[in-house]
Formats: sequence, C-alpha cells, structure tokens
Amino acid sequence: MSDQTDLQTQSKKPLILVTNDDGITSLGIRTLVELMKTLGEVVVVAPNSPQSGMGHAITIGEPLRLYSTEIFQDVDEYECSGTPADCVKLAKHYVLKDRAPDLVVSGINHGSNSSISVLYSGTMSAAIEAAIEGIPAIGFSLCDFREKAGFDHVKELVLSIVQSALKNGIPKGVALNVNLPAESEQPIRGIKICRQANAKWQEKFDYRKDPYGRGYLWMAGDFVNYDHDKEDTDEWALSQNYVSVVPCQYDLTAYQALESITHWEF
Repeated sequence: MSDQTDLQTQSKKPLILVTNDDGITSLGIRTLVELMKTLGEVVVVAPNSPQSGMGHAITIGEPLRLYSTEIFQDVDEYECSGTPADCVKLAKHYVLKDRAPDLVVSGINHGSNSSISVLYSGTMSAAIEAAIEGIPAIGFSLCDFREKAGFDHVKELVLSIVQSALKNGIPKGVALNVNLPAESEQPIRGIKICRQANAKWQEKFDYRKDPYGRGYLWMAGDFVNYDHDKEDTDEWALSQNYVSVVPCQYDLTAYQALESITHWEF
C-alpha cells in the first residue's frame, strides 16, 4: 500500500476524543481507549487525578497544566490538571485546534451515573460540554464502584453503541448517558432507550471526630426512587440487567412553567 493510500485511509477514520473523570490512569479509560482504537483515530485528554462528583465545574482563576503522556500506545494523549469539562474545552480549542472530533466518549466511569447522578457526574459533564460545543458525545458508566471492576462483559455493547452513534448521528445538542450493568452470573439482556428516573439522594450528615478530637461531618444517605415501578426509566432498565441509554440536553429551561410564570406580577 502506498503512502498516499495510507493517508487516505487514515483520513477516513473518525476522530474520537476520549476523556473521563476517574483520572487518566483508571482501568475504565484504558478499556475505552483500547476499544476506540479499533474504530478510529484516538486523542486522549483526561484529568491527572480523580474528579468524581465535580459536575460541570471549570477552572477559573488558576492555571491549567497540560502534559503529554505515554500511558497508552499509538495514541496522542495528554493529562490535564483541570476538570473533565476543562479537558474537553482544552482538547477542542488547544490540542486539536482546527480539527473537529467526530465523537467524544467519556468514561468508562467506575460507578453508576443514572437518574439524578447525571447532574453531579464529571463523566457526563464532559459529554455535555462536548454537546455544548456541537460535538456528538456519549458518557459511559459501569454500575460497579470497585477500582478493579471487570469490563470484559460490556466491551461489545460499548462498541455497538459507538458504532451506531457514528453511523446514525446523535441529535445536535444531545449527549447520551449510557449506564452498563455490573458483571454478574446473568448475561446482560440488551439495550433500553430510557428516560431519567425521578429519583434523588436523601442525604443525612453524620457528626464525627477525627483522631485529634476535632469535629467533622460525613455525608451519607439513601437513594429514593419515586419511579421504582416505571418501566421506561433508566433505574428500571438497570434493575432488570439492561443497558440504559438516556439522551440528555444542556438546555435546563422548564418550558412547561413558562406560561404560568409569564402571568406573574412583579
């Protein structure tokens, strides 16, 4: 094959940006990078430390550090001192410059980001940041918080979802929130397109003392699912060992409330 043919083949491959919130050395992102390398040209820009629960935070008022790394093979890769949203911004406007990614994939997160967790998730905030920039995006999360969680049972499903997204396109301004069941004795039953369940964490705060006798608070609580019997939700799909796929948008306008609020007197 000639050099020119090699370049033509390379140019036809989709450009896929990979990021996450567990940090660039996590097993989840390593799995995702290896999968994406089979589909296209991969660029990685990911946090240099865990950023779970950061939501859509961005770094303001202090410098961002960006360093080239050699964690993966045959990949243009960088670690960033900032948040997942910072990583996407830096990738688009600095690392890639005039090259627009065909897809941004974030994850694979260690732990579920279903239901209300999507608002707190750094994994999904990276995907939503891409959607804000007009780039198709998917956030992947595994419902297993263990650092050494197994990903082999979801690899083909991740590939299938990404291939479908590349083939069919994701609607503009939308990011897909994909949650994958943990490994178990039962095979995954399939993929469900869902809505976000109406659920929340009912927090409580435990007052404790450190070894020096100083008081501190530890946040705990219970997860309450008000849609526990609704079969069109992500929580139901996951409870039945399906992969849940929820299309998310960054427009938080409550359109159903516009008309009533318009009649208020100020």
